[in-house]
Amino acid sequence: MQLTENIINLEKIEEAIKAQENPAPAYIRNILKKTEGLAGLSIHEAAALLNVDDPDLLKELFKTSAIVKEKIYGKRIVLFAPLYLSNECSNNCLYCGFRRDNKDAKRKTLAMDEAVAEAKFLSQRGYKRLLLVTGEDIRSSDIEYLIAVIKAIYENTDIRILHINAPPMKTEDFRRLKEAGIGVYQSFQETYHPETYKKMHPSGMKKDYEWRLSTMDRAIEAGFDDIGMGALLGLYDYHFEALALIQHARYLEERFGFGPHTVSVPRLQPASGAVIHKPPYPVTDTEFKKIVAVYRLAMPYVGIVISTREPKELRDETIKIGASQISAGSRTNPGGYTTPNSELRTLNSEEQFETEDHRTLDEMIQVIAKSNNLPSLCTACYRKGRTGKDFRQIADKGDIQKYCLPNALLTFQEYLIDYASEEARAIGQKVIDNAIAKVELKDFTERMERIKRGERDIYY
Repeated sequence: MQLTENIINLEKIEEAIKAQENPAPAYIRNILKKTEGLAGLSIHEAAALLNVDDPDLLKELFKTSAIVKEKIYGKRIVLFAPLYLSNECSNNCLYCGFRRDNKDAKRKTLAMDEAVAEAKFLSQRGYKRLLLVTGEDIRSSDIEYLIAVIKAIYENTDIRILHINAPPMKTEDFRRLKEAGIGVYQSFQETYHPETYKKMHPSGMKKDYEWRLSTMDRAIEAGFDDIGMGALLGLYDYHFEALALIQHARYLEERFGFGPHTVSVPRLQPASGAVIHKPPYPVTDTEFKKIVAVYRLAMPYVGIVISTREPKELRDETIKIGASQISAGSRTNPGGYTTPNSELRTLNSEEQFETEDHRTLDEMIQVIAKSNNLPSLCTACYRKGRTGKDFRQIADKGDIQKYCLPNALLTFQEYLIDYASEEARAIGQKVIDNAIAKVELKDFTERMERIKRGERDIYY
């Protein structure tokens, strides 16, 4: 396990959890004060915060997390949708509906025209960034298929950036994926605990813990400077998983000069045909929010992503305490968007997992706007080259919001004109009008007028 030891220190994690079992309130408050300066967290400091249970200290933790998020990104909340290409898979993950031995699963891999139709459906509702998702089956969704889909969507839709959650691959395939125009490559370790990993992944390519753990090294070596990571909460003790992910991020920073662009916070959800339906290590809503807050303070610059796995009330709360990206109207089965609405809730045999928040993009935009935040459909950083080390240097100084605010306003104005419901348009226009005065760039007003006159895709 030499590779594992190079990336994460299992003994150090366990020692930190034990040493910080009962952190003193004064120590916690000192940590929180320090993090307001965007200093991040040591493993021991992160462990101490993860062990906080006192309601008053939790309130202070959540408040500090919100302050740090706003210092980096301002009020903006990025919106996106996943687009599932295939549920065919050679792995046998015990918690997943795509697992190879799920005989009840209705397998499907989208043809090119079907993938384009799904992307068009989403584009016509206002989405500008999509996350492509596929199972691990080289017979149905190999690198040639992925490249063809990416090309077809870019050529035939108004989608501006595609990210991808695809199985780990060789460096050369990662290089081709990047050259095809992918922004962020995303892959979850699922669990960083080796014994739990072995139990949860009994067969298939995913069985190899170290092959998956080294995925980000290969992706970065191939040219990806924006990567997304996550641990599936509920498979093992959340204290361990959160600290291991933070260690993994530190390792990447030390080796490559930058860490993850995004960190996702998924909790295990039931899936049709899975072996495990209830999490072995349940994570409560309060613990979930605590993890979001600790990720924000430990890695101030990352985009923290909350999916529709979570109930709507909890998602709305995470927006207020440090989350910065959120999906909306998600379907977790191939072809789920273009399927008639009457059939959507009968497709469990095709879904990867159950979702709990079924609100549309328009409804989520209203929620975000009403919470005094700014909905953003921006894709500028990927196309302007503000990625990897460059993005990190800007974000660490808290300067990225100089671009985030005007780009969010421009894309939000587009949405209100082209796609919004009357209610969203009324609420959203007030948000835009109130925020314009905070924009520092001199030619912003002229660019906004161009949007109102019908020009599109204007960004800094």
